[in-house]
Amino acid sequence: STCACVEYYGKALESLIKQVKIMSIHGKMKHKRNKIFTEFRKLPGGILVCTDVMARGIDIPEVHWVLQYDPPSSASAFVHRCGRTARIGNVGSALVFLLPMEESYVNFLSINQKCPMQEMKPQTNVSDLLPKLKAMALADRAVFEKGMKAFVSYVQAYAKHECNLIFRIKDLDFASLAKGFALLKMPKMPELRGKCFPDFTPATVNTDSISFKDKNREKQRQKQLEQQR
Repeated sequence: STCACVEYYGKALESLIKQVKIMSIHGKMKHKRNKIFTEFRKLPGGILVCTDVMARGIDIPEVHWVLQYDPPSSASAFVHRCGRTARIGNVGSALVFLLPMEESYVNFLSINQKCPMQEMKPQTNVSDLLPKLKAMALADRAVFEKGMKAFVSYVQAYAKHECNLIFRIKDLDFASLAKGFALLKMPKMPELRGKCFPDFTPATVNTDSISFKDKNREKQRQKQLEQQR
């Protein structure tokens, strides 16, 4: 749903999935965008993590799956996203992830977009990759900060969803969401003010002590901390 989520999950997938080319693309990239898109089109296989910047007006041959991790902000965008697969007589699949409280979106799309959908049962024996993602955040401040930024941007995008009768910010389970983002602590943001999260256990480490793997960025950070002191 947001550029920050693409940056975070794109980086995560690069580390978690080997032997597969992972590429990321979003609206804030500007000049790099065309280069990445051209490179991706030439690949024999791979995964493109993207925002709705890729939902329409582009053609990538042989897209087998479109995975809509976040519900698109508009019903027409949903159909455009699905349209990236099964082009020119080919066969493809599109999957959208919904929480139980969001299931009425299926009926809404059926009426609004004449788009029938079938339920796909959750996969069994799924690997728990969250500890690995947490370890990445502990080892590099860049990953930790990307995760926090992605979480904040996701919540803000959810609050602005055009179907706010279905996607209600007050019904969001922030603790589970934070676990899904492999956060080490809850960020400070207006939407969480005054709320308690007994189901979320923050990391015991002082997050200020997490350093950047990039030595120049860490040097700059230490300089800023010194000035604040």
